[in-house]
Amino acid sequence: MPFLHQFRAVPNLLTLLRLFIIPFLVIAILDGRYHLAFALFVLAGFSDGFDGLLARMLSQRTTLGLYLDPIADKLLLSTLFLVLTHMGLVPRYVTVLVFSRDFGILLISTLLFATNTLRDFRPSLLGKLNTLVQILGLTLVLIDQVWPAIDHLLLRRDLLRAIALLAPLSAAQYAWIVLQRVNAPPPQPQ
Repeated sequence: MPFLHQFRAVPNLLTLLRLFIIPFLVIAILDGRYHLAFALFVLAGFSDGFDGLLARMLSQRTTLGLYLDPIADKLLLSTLFLVLTHMGLVPRYVTVLVFSRDFGILLISTLLFATNTLRDFRPSLLGKLNTLVQILGLTLVLIDQVWPAIDHLLLRRDLLRAIALLAPLSAAQYAWIVLQRVNAPPPQPQ
């Protein structure tokens, strides 16, 4: 499919919708409109799950979608960490660790991609767990603003601590996997 036509693929339109939601989500949080912010976050989450499902069902997997989907996910989560930290709802150290991990991975993968050293950057199991815990933690932070409860505070604190632990661990695992793959002997032709 030609590159410009890839923008018309339904899964990519959903991914673009997720990107379009981000500024409105930020505005809602900064204005203290957490019900709207939570609704937008849920909508973004559904669009993320639904775009992958549609890509498979409609056979509309595209190169654009391959790159755009993870960028939209990271941009959504990173933006939420920043704005929620600004609002005093997420500790700074958690956001710094998340950003450090993501920046390091982005830098390494860009260098490896640009030098043709490595082009396959699948997330590791620990990386997927890290993302899941980030989503759960951010969801609980927003839920606590909409429906405050004391038992949320303990779970929220534990999830944020888990994010702070998983971010550097998953970055280290990613670096280890990349080193192993880069230093592996080339496959022998048969």
